[in-house]
Amino acid sequence: MSVQSLRYKFSSTCHIVSHLAPQTCSMPSKPPHSMGVRNMTLNGHVGFDSLPDQLVNKSVAQGFCFNILCLGETGIGKSTLMDTLFNTHFDSTPSTHDLPGVKLKASTYELQESSVRLKLTIVDSVGFGDQINKEDSWKPIVDYIDAQFDNFLSEELKIKRSLHNYHDTRIHACLYFVAPTGHSLKALDLVTMKKLDNKVNIIPVIAKADTITKAELQKFKQKIMNELSANGVQIYSFPIDDETVAEANKVMNGHVPFAVVGSSDEVKIGNKMVKARQYPWGTVQVENENHCDFVKLREMLIRTNMEDMRENTHSKHYELFRRNKLQEMGFSENESKSLSETYELKRQQHLADLQRKEDEMRQTFVIRVKEKEAQLKETEKELHDRFDALKKKHAEEKKKIEDNKTRYEADMQAFQQRKAQHQAQMSTLGKKGKK
Repeated sequence: MSVQSLRYKFSSTCHIVSHLAPQTCSMPSKPPHSMGVRNMTLNGHVGFDSLPDQLVNKSVAQGFCFNILCLGETGIGKSTLMDTLFNTHFDSTPSTHDLPGVKLKASTYELQESSVRLKLTIVDSVGFGDQINKEDSWKPIVDYIDAQFDNFLSEELKIKRSLHNYHDTRIHACLYFVAPTGHSLKALDLVTMKKLDNKVNIIPVIAKADTITKAELQKFKQKIMNELSANGVQIYSFPIDDETVAEANKVMNGHVPFAVVGSSDEVKIGNKMVKARQYPWGTVQVENENHCDFVKLREMLIRTNMEDMRENTHSKHYELFRRNKLQEMGFSENESKSLSETYELKRQQHLADLQRKEDEMRQTFVIRVKEKEAQLKETEKELHDRFDALKKKHAEEKKKIEDNKTRYEADMQAFQQRKAQHQAQMSTLGKKGKK
């Protein structure tokens, strides 16, 4: 293990212990004499200089974990690059382009190199960028990252914690695969990276970089960095505070985004077999730095800065999530309240909110009852008016019918009288004719 890895591991261990005893591993912000601490000179060898060796041995025995999020469009070469980076073949199933939404598929593997064990989790973004409406394509990714932070925080806040056995699933590095268009970043790329830059260490890579020329590639790299800067996207910067790796990291920061080519096929070049991609016009060697930046990416991601990304995830991104979450729970940085006082205050606020909501619901209920009563009264009035109108119309119709009946009866009586008179006349005329 390198000196840098040891330093960051020791810092991470101190940070975890500080939750129980904040003064155990914290360094004084003032000179020792101002805090009543005296500097002493040892007269002989004591042995606590072996503490780094003890920490290394304990860390190697426990093993390490590292979680990578591969974010990019379907078919851009995410799985192939992972196989090439770790020199193995991970289980992967090709995805289709007709998925209704974005899903995240996590796969965990146990790897061992020499005596060091690594629990590697690869999270693949399935269906990213395949939908017609890409407006919320970033949301499942943000939700997944927040869920891993929330799981770790829940474990931290348990009464009986087991962080040393806990499988940490927080994302330590996000490899964002940019399509080799040679023009500019897509709107989806900018929006997604902007949503993620305060939650994860973003390392942009240009996938399938052998599809564009070297001149186009350099211009494309510069354009990507300009667009990221103009839109305020903060990507992961390799640290330069450790003098053992400062110079190399400073140089590598100038090569971002890395233009990579992945391949698990081996081709014989000269007298040795190398990973490469063969084309009709020639061969692209994956580990040839004149052909692509794969070696640079592997060096920075795995061999030099893996522990820094783990520490940066814990001390920066997770701490930001933790601080915001605890503030939502009622904790404050500026107030020195105990846990019981904070809990009681939050409880009182919760009860007050419940009472307020109950009062609002009661008032809303009373208002709705009054509105309903008014509607019923209005409906009742309308029904009475309609009934009175129908009653009046019925009376008028009845009177009209009775008048017609009286008139018809009078006409009938007059007709009967005329009929009788006519019959009498006919009878008289008949008698005279017989004489």
